[in-house]
Amino acid sequence: MDSDIDESLRKRPRKYPFSTNSSSRKSFMQDDDNRLEITKAKFGSLLKRHGDLTERLSRDSDKIIFERLQKEFEAARASQTEEICLDKEQWNDGLLATIRERVHMEADRKAMSGDANLLPSPQEKITYKIGNKVICCLEGARIGIQYETSFAGEACELYHCVLESKSFLEKMTVLEHTVPFFLPIREIENDLLSSNAMKFIDHIGELLQAYVDRREQVRLIKEIYGNQIRELYHSLPYHMVEFVRVDFDCKITVSLRYADLTSLLPTRISVLAWPMFKKNSASSASLNRKEDGVSGTQAPPIRLTYAEDALRSMSLPEAYAEIVLNLPQELQQVNQQRGLT
Repeated sequence: MDSDIDESLRKRPRKYPFSTNSSSRKSFMQDDDNRLEITKAKFGSLLKRHGDLTERLSRDSDKIIFERLQKEFEAARASQTEEICLDKEQWNDGLLATIRERVHMEADRKAMSGDANLLPSPQEKITYKIGNKVICCLEGARIGIQYETSFAGEACELYHCVLESKSFLEKMTVLEHTVPFFLPIREIENDLLSSNAMKFIDHIGELLQAYVDRREQVRLIKEIYGNQIRELYHSLPYHMVEFVRVDFDCKITVSLRYADLTSLLPTRISVLAWPMFKKNSASSASLNRKEDGVSGTQAPPIRLTYAEDALRSMSLPEAYAEIVLNLPQELQQVNQQRGLT
């Protein structure tokens, strides 16, 4: 009896989960590709909605503060007796100490305004301009710094930071500001403001200008090459940027990382060209899948070192133009070296 059952089992054809014919395997692979594309599209849409919402919330919450501070800065500059433009060497700790002394003396004068006999003479109202910074004395023993940002010689946004201290001898603190919330102004305040206020003021200016520069570089390639670029993602401070270009039967992936938030050029760069296969009968052969339907091989990506060098030394729009210009020749040369042509 047992031998008859064993014999029957041996004669019965075995069923393997992946032992389907080539058309079934191809259909299975196409279904996977379709699901992957749908997932990527949904993820991309989610990232865009998140970015739009974050930007809108940030803009709305800062709008009232910005408008109030902008009016206060305009009034302070309108009432000034003198505006002094300084070069980098003239901007030092001694000058900052002088500015601090002025704001506290003016605050003391206002506090004693009820006693005419004790009332000191009014201070000169001087505004200082150093590079992209305008520093002025505000009411209530406050120092205001207005940061002017630009890109390619064109003015961009204004940002503000207001510093306050209870007395000339006490350390200053950030009272309010219009710096975007995703830039670490509070961390920089803790690290620098009490020990080196001048370095703190300069660092915030560098941080804002670098952020605007990176943002405008990305905006410009989207504006000029938007029809060529796919799947462009970036972090809020634009210190991580990724995008894809499909051309010459290759999918070009570009990944950029910046060393810190004051960097204008990326420091970690990856540019890879992934060979693509046409959706025809040749593509199924090129996939070289094994009989189990799971394993497969695909040509490895090509590292485009010339593109990485361009991104390391040029602005993003300039580097992108350089990459596209030399892409056909570089791909042909690499393929010849690999023996793929």
